[in-house]
Amino acid sequence: MFLRSGLIGLTFTVAAQAAAAGDSFPLTIQNCGQSVTFDAPAASSVTVGQAATEVLYALGLGDKVLGTSVWFNDVLPEYADVNAKVERLADNDPSFESVVAKRPGLVAAQYEWHVGPEGVVAKREQFHDLGIPTYVMPADCVGKDNTTGGDGTRTQMFTTESLYQGIEELAAIFGEAEKGAELVADYKAREAAAVAKAKEVALADASAVFWFSSPELESDPFVAGQKGAPGYMMQQLGLRNVIETDEEWPTVGWETIAKANPTVIVIARMDRRRFAADDYEKKLEFLRNDPVASQMDAVKNGRIVVMDAQAMDATIRAIPALEDLAAELSAIGNGA
Repeated sequence: MFLRSGLIGLTFTVAAQAAAAGDSFPLTIQNCGQSVTFDAPAASSVTVGQAATEVLYALGLGDKVLGTSVWFNDVLPEYADVNAKVERLADNDPSFESVVAKRPGLVAAQYEWHVGPEGVVAKREQFHDLGIPTYVMPADCVGKDNTTGGDGTRTQMFTTESLYQGIEELAAIFGEAEKGAELVADYKAREAAAVAKAKEVALADASAVFWFSSPELESDPFVAGQKGAPGYMMQQLGLRNVIETDEEWPTVGWETIAKANPTVIVIARMDRRRFAADDYEKKLEFLRNDPVASQMDAVKNGRIVVMDAQAMDATIRAIPALEDLAAELSAIGNGA
């Protein structure tokens, strides 16, 4: 395989969609500000990010994954067998050397902050200089400026189209465009059903806050901004996000959140233990005992929903999570 890359604009183009629609080679894809050309299908991959890993598994390409990294939770049960055969390079950030040692035909990353202009694993050019192509999931860059805010800032509301774009493009890179089209069609059907279920939920003048984690339990939490995947869910459910910034995961003080008094609090459950508040049980304990947080109506009335952390991000898990959240809110609305 021969890689050619160059810096281009940040916006996803119609040309990229056309390229991803088929799997003829050479294949050129405009990906997160770079033009990447593949002269032949990728034969293997190392993934940096659980979202990219699970997309490849969903495409039936698990036998081409040489190593994985950056895990928030256990792999989806349907991929447990294939995942057991793949080496986990790191629970969190892998080293550049460990990725390169696999000599993958592709490095597929979930976040630009791992593999990108300021990547903590490496810049894309570092891999390209070694003849290793890179691909960043479009959900992390389409309508998003990763140069501002702690985890970037959404310039447009997240939509699932960027998820589908990632599925189609990864499939095309491996010469499996038809599998990508089939998987996208399946997810679109599931999304339509989930949105229809969400529309049935009617909570009058309801609001919410999504709490992902916190560096320390008592410190300002990382909560969902207006336009990320949680914003998409809230939009579908008619919930008002009490957090008004467009940053992906801003930190906001508990005094401010308590003053907004959200109807529902959604907290992330993850197996990762990077931060003190990664453990959802500790989140619950904090909410029930902190003198400020415990005064919110959502806490007093038990309107706290636990959600898979990966589902709070722009991943394929966001679609079934929308359905689950609709069911939880329906139960809350009915006084269950």
